[in-house]
Amino acid sequence: MAEPLADITVRRRFDAIAPLRHPPYARLWTGAFVSNIGTWMETVALGIYVTKLTHQAAWTGTIAAAAFVPIAFFGPIGGALADRLPRKWLLMATTVVQTGLASLLALLFAVGHPSPAILTLIVFGNGICAGLGFPAFQAILPDLVPVEVLPGAIALSSAQYNLGRVVGPALAGVVIALGGYTWAEAVNAASFFAVIAVLLTLPLPKPGLHAREQKLFQSIVEGFRYVRHERGLRVNAAAMCLNTFLAAPFIALVPAMAENVLHNGKVGTSILITTQGIGAVAMAFVLGALVQRYGPRRLLVGLMGALPPALAAYAYAPNLALSALALLVVGALYLGALSTFSTIAQLRAPASIRGRVLAVNTMILGSLYPLGAVIQGKIADGIGLRATTFGAAAVMAAALVGARLVRPGITSTLDTPLADARDQGVGSSR
Repeated sequence: MAEPLADITVRRRFDAIAPLRHPPYARLWTGAFVSNIGTWMETVALGIYVTKLTHQAAWTGTIAAAAFVPIAFFGPIGGALADRLPRKWLLMATTVVQTGLASLLALLFAVGHPSPAILTLIVFGNGICAGLGFPAFQAILPDLVPVEVLPGAIALSSAQYNLGRVVGPALAGVVIALGGYTWAEAVNAASFFAVIAVLLTLPLPKPGLHAREQKLFQSIVEGFRYVRHERGLRVNAAAMCLNTFLAAPFIALVPAMAENVLHNGKVGTSILITTQGIGAVAMAFVLGALVQRYGPRRLLVGLMGALPPALAAYAYAPNLALSALALLVVGALYLGALSTFSTIAQLRAPASIRGRVLAVNTMILGSLYPLGAVIQGKIADGIGLRATTFGAAAVMAAALVGARLVRPGITSTLDTPLADARDQGVGSSR
C-alpha cells in the first residue's frame, strides 16, 4: 500500500543537514549559494539606486516585477524543456546568458547613470533566463538525494537562497560604499561561474526515450492538465496563488518601506532584507522536521494562517527595530509556505512530468508576484505603504477564513495517499 504524503520520510530522528552528505547535492548547494550572494547584492543595489533616483514605490515594484513577469510566460516553456532536454545543459545555457546580462549592468554603471527603464529591460531579460532554467534546477533535486531526505533537500535549497539574502545585502553595503554600484554588479557576474563549474560535475540522468514525442505546446498543456486533475496539486496551486498575490509583494517593497516610511535608506534596506533572510534560513533548517512531524497539510495551513497577522504587525511597526523583528517572523512564515508548496509538488509529480508540474508553481510565482507588487506599489503611492500592506494581510486572512467556511475539507486532499513511488518517479532515474 502507498504511504500518506505526511509519512513519506523514513522513521528516524530528523537530520537537518543529511542532504549535504550527498556530494552532488552538496556541490550544487554550494555553487548556488555563492551565486545567490551575488544576486542579492544586485537586488539590493538596484532597489536602492531606483528608489533614490525616483522616490517612487511604483518604480521599485516595477524593477522587482520585471524579474518575475517573464517567468509567467517562459516558466511553462522551461518546464517542458526540462522534461525534453538534458537538464544540466539547459541550466548551463541560461546561466551563461545571465552572466552576460550581469556584466552588461556593471558596464552601464561604470560609464554612467542608467535609467530605470534600461534597468527594467535588462532585469526582464534575466527573468527570461530564470523562467527557462528554474524548473530544471528544481527538477534535478530528486536525482541528487534519496526520497527520504528530499523534503530536507528542498528546504536546504531555500536556506541557501535566503542565506544569500543575509550575506548579500550585508556585502552590498560594503561593496557599494567602496566601489559603487559597478562593483556590486561585477561581483554578481563573477558569482555565476560557481554554478557553471558545479554543473559540469553533476551526474544527471538523461531524458526518457519518448521525451520528445509530443510537440512542445502539447507537452506544456499536459503539465497543466496533470496539475488540474491531481487533487492535491490543484489545492496546492490554489493556495500558492493566494499566498503569492497578497503576501509576496512585501519583498519587492522593502526598499520603499525603508526609504519612504522608515526614512533609513541604505542601512534600513539592508537591515530589513537581512532580518527577513535570517527568519527564512531559520525556518528552512527546521522545515524538514516540521514536515515529518506534522505533515505538509497541517504545516501549510498553520503557516498561511499565521502570515497575515505577522504582515499586519510589520505594516504598522513604529520604527526600524520593530519592523525588522516583525519581518523576521514574516520571512520565516513566507519561506515555510513557499518551500511546502514546492515539497508537495516534488513528491506528487512523476519524474517524466516533474519539470512541467514545477513550472506551474514557477508560473504562479512569476505572474502573481509581480502583478501584486505593481498593484500594491501603485496603491501605496496613493494611500501609503503601511495601509497597503495591512490591507493585503486583511484580505488574505478573510480569504483563508472564507475558504474554511465554504469548503471545510478542502485541504484534506494533501493527506491522500500517493501512487506507488516508482510510478511517481520520486528519486528514480528516467
